[in-house]
Amino acid sequence: MKIYVVKQGDSVDTIAASQGIPVENLLFDNQIGYPYRLAVGQALYIRDEVPFDERMPLYVFGYAYPIISPDNLENTLPYLTDLYVFSYGFTMEGDLVPPMSPDDWMIERAWQLGVRPVLTLTPLGPDGHFNNSLVSSVVHNREVQQRLIWSLGLKMMEKGFAGLDIDFEYIMAADRLAYADFVKRTTQIMNQFGYQVTVALAPKTSAAQSGLLYEGVDYRLLGEAANRVLLMTYEWGYTFGPPMAVAPINMVRKVVDYAITEIPKEKISLGIPNYGYDWPLPYERGVTRARTINNLEAVQIAIDHGAEIQFDEVAMSPFFRYWQYGVQHEVWFEDVRSYKAKFDLIQEYGLTGAGYWQIMQFFRANWLLMEQMFDIKKFSA
Repeated sequence: MKIYVVKQGDSVDTIAASQGIPVENLLFDNQIGYPYRLAVGQALYIRDEVPFDERMPLYVFGYAYPIISPDNLENTLPYLTDLYVFSYGFTMEGDLVPPMSPDDWMIERAWQLGVRPVLTLTPLGPDGHFNNSLVSSVVHNREVQQRLIWSLGLKMMEKGFAGLDIDFEYIMAADRLAYADFVKRTTQIMNQFGYQVTVALAPKTSAAQSGLLYEGVDYRLLGEAANRVLLMTYEWGYTFGPPMAVAPINMVRKVVDYAITEIPKEKISLGIPNYGYDWPLPYERGVTRARTINNLEAVQIAIDHGAEIQFDEVAMSPFFRYWQYGVQHEVWFEDVRSYKAKFDLIQEYGLTGAGYWQIMQFFRANWLLMEQMFDIKKFSA
């Protein structure tokens, strides 16, 4: 496996010839469409038909809304162990709220390709934002818990789900112990029926980390309560924040360093972003809002504006700036170099899983690189 960085004067023909591969492979693997333009600094995956000698087994999943295009889902499923359907909510009384779009077709197709569909539970309010009052209502009231867990079990049997993912965010500090107890109780009940339970964790670097995103999340208790955890190691660069890498590897490493002191590494999946952001400059706190873009779109923006893609060796992430209509922009995204840094970290720490937020856009080079480095776990229907 090689990664080639485009230089001034390169073309798809010259790169393919220099790497000894058919140009068709280069185009297909990197999703390069006609007229086959490239950006200086663009990283390309160069296929090696020989896999690594010893590939670690890896549990791989990705979150997807039911509105995902059938083609994107079809292309991605061969690289997944589990498909996390996003998302089911619940009311203050513990009644389950289904996704806004039908998910039956996703569940059926996942099973057909040997991928287990997993129900994702979130405390999302009617406005689409996480509601910590919903969290409090369920973790402190046994009757509400019982109704919710019963509803989950019925829905999972009815729909054919194979597991449950609990993705609660902005948990209040006062709910920390009760939330861990809720996850433990839910896991114990679900395990009796053959369902595994995953819990998503905000990216903490210490037990005493302050802030609404972190104070209600107890790594040790939640690691003990659930069958597996996802470290949500992304969103350092985010919609309302200043321009920076979405998942800088130096910060991701700090989260993993802390996590393995509280949770067995065999239970840990590393969160990986499948998107980037485009910020207008200058950044003004409370005013500037970044636009979410996918990785292929980021490269296309660089091509269209003649921007050279740079690579931050500390964050291990690509970025560039460009001008449009008199406004300068800064873009951070993911490429095969940034993904390889994350895969190398998984191997270094002996983690056993990778979870993608999200798989709504298909980025082939990532999956080919992962398949080259890992033995992706699959289960028969």
